[in-house]
Amino acid sequence: MFDRHLKVWPKGVPHHFDLPEQTLTRNLTDTAARNPSKPAIIYHGHTLTYAELNAQVEALAGYLQKRAGVKRGDRVLLYMQNSPQFIIGYYAILRADAAVIPVNPMSRHAELIHYADNAGASVMLTGQELLPFATPVASEGHLKTIIAANYGELSDPACDIPLPEPLNTLNPADISGPGVVRWTDAVAENITPDAPQATPDDLAVIPYSSGTTGAPKGCVHTHRTVQVTCIGGLIWNPMGEHDVSLTVLPLFHVTGMQAAMNSPIYSGGTMVVMTRWNRATAAALIQRHRVTRWRSISTMAIDLVNDPDFDSYDLSSLTAIGGGGAAMPAAIATKLKDMTGLDYIEGYGMSETMAATHINPTDAPKRQCLGIPVFDVDCRVVDPATDHELGPNETGEILMSGPQVFKGYWRNDQATAEALIQRDGKTFLRTGDLGYYDEDGYFFMVDRVKRMINASGFKIWPAEVEALMHKHPNIAEVCIISTKDPRRGESVKAVIVRKPKAGDNLTAEDVITWCKTEMAAYKCPRTVEFTDSLPKSGSGKVLWRELQQIEDARSGKAS
Repeated sequence: MFDRHLKVWPKGVPHHFDLPEQTLTRNLTDTAARNPSKPAIIYHGHTLTYAELNAQVEALAGYLQKRAGVKRGDRVLLYMQNSPQFIIGYYAILRADAAVIPVNPMSRHAELIHYADNAGASVMLTGQELLPFATPVASEGHLKTIIAANYGELSDPACDIPLPEPLNTLNPADISGPGVVRWTDAVAENITPDAPQATPDDLAVIPYSSGTTGAPKGCVHTHRTVQVTCIGGLIWNPMGEHDVSLTVLPLFHVTGMQAAMNSPIYSGGTMVVMTRWNRATAAALIQRHRVTRWRSISTMAIDLVNDPDFDSYDLSSLTAIGGGGAAMPAAIATKLKDMTGLDYIEGYGMSETMAATHINPTDAPKRQCLGIPVFDVDCRVVDPATDHELGPNETGEILMSGPQVFKGYWRNDQATAEALIQRDGKTFLRTGDLGYYDEDGYFFMVDRVKRMINASGFKIWPAEVEALMHKHPNIAEVCIISTKDPRRGESVKAVIVRKPKAGDNLTAEDVITWCKTEMAAYKCPRTVEFTDSLPKSGSGKVLWRELQQIEDARSGKAS
């Protein structure tokens, strides 16, 4: 058992906690019974109390069971943007004893067919704006029922912060199509669902992995595995009924799902929901609603800090900030610390672990650090080629074992066998991430196993180069990829978004010259491409693979 980190374990936090024997559904009903009039959701001027939230969950769950034919263990697609309806839909599916299949709202026709067919789902909950992509899937026989919501029906049209376009122009009366039911009509039937049957070991959520190779794979989680990181996160960094969370991380993604929805509901806090990231709107909501907790990814924080108006924002209500997805550049973390007085607490997890397995101690965080293994997590670093276990400061693949590790990939025994291995009598997950731990047991990410650039035998980790380049005063965002090199095999290419103040004055030559003063020559980009924006996933992560594939096609390099 890895225990090097116990000497820096946060003060007052137990090394182990006993998980309550209850489902996620019970989390909501308990909170609603305890504080029925407490605001649960604030959305563009409209507030839903916990009693109202629970009532809508019950009504929709009843419709799913009695009208849509959803039975215990069935899978239901949840294809929506952040909204009150997403939260209602998520808990209604669970209340119907079914499993949530959260779908990236950027997904389109072929992807939706894959999710429906692979999961064996016949029912989808979706947003009106996504109906043009959902209804063809039903017309082609992959779905039987689509329940579609207009997010604006749970907002205040008079709010001075309007819904983002085109959501603010959609008319719920236009919701129609084969097998399509209006959300409000389904809820209005007010059907009482059957008594809950699900246990902590029933299916709860099956998030699909990014699909770096082949089609996306469903990560099977039970109520128990979801509860581990939901409740564990609250013990590590306590959140109470008084806390207000900015719910802007995509809820289809496990980090947003846990830190910005499930954990606030368990603790009875308030969620200020944002459908789409906008830095000015986020700052306005933090100030107006005295938001205390903001979980984000580094790209959001970078965008906020790069806002010319950043110094004028009132972020004084924040008591906790942090997130994951990619290392927070030191310059951004410093500016956030100067503004808020808070350390950005970084963590690390995967869809396969339902969010964090590692979090920085709140009383002793390190920057650009994954943190230390949390409750009952055993983490090792091994040589990717030999599986030989490595020591401190030696880079290898991260393996981890813990109670939050998924049960396997849905209907994919081969992938499960490749991902889950036995070691020292325990089941470990191969993460595919390269990293190391230091003498104190803090873990650090180097890169993905498959992302390494090999230039004349020198190993280059793009994430490291990106972190260094974020220190440049005129670079807003950067993604490092490889490019074909007849002499070196591969060389480094930087795809850069300039800061607005830089204009066209920042040249490729300027960037390369600056890099040569900041890092080893073999790591420096040999070529630079400027762009207006970097492609990002629905969860806000930079799609480096997409840029790499474009570059490979240009150079004729085999991908």
